[in-house]
Amino acid sequence: MDYAAESSGGSSALPLLVVVAFAAFVYFLMIRPQQKRRREVESMQSTMGIGDEVVTVGGLYGIVTEVDADTVMLEIAPGVSAKYARAAIGKVNRKAATEEEPAADEESAPPSDTD
Repeated sequence: MDYAAESSGGSSALPLLVVVAFAAFVYFLMIRPQQKRRREVESMQSTMGIGDEVVTVGGLYGIVTEVDADTVMLEIAPGVSAKYARAAIGKVNRKAATEEEPAADEESAPPSDTD
């Protein structure tokens, strides 16, 4: 009888290990990737500028015409603008063209002599 009482005391660590392993599994497969995506979205929303083509979380396409601390003004059709919360921007489709963008390789390449 003493043998049975002694052996049951050592198995109490197994359930604790299972709980810790499950918590680590949840963290690395669910929480950590979600935090990474949230940081990427916040970064995209903070770097968006005038002239960028964006898509709202509702699926509306527009071009940024004005950026405020918490809001963004989008031109959704020629002459039609709407104000959106910055958090409502889901994706930047195309960044605005910059003035000092390098020319395409075909245009800037010197003419070749193919005779």
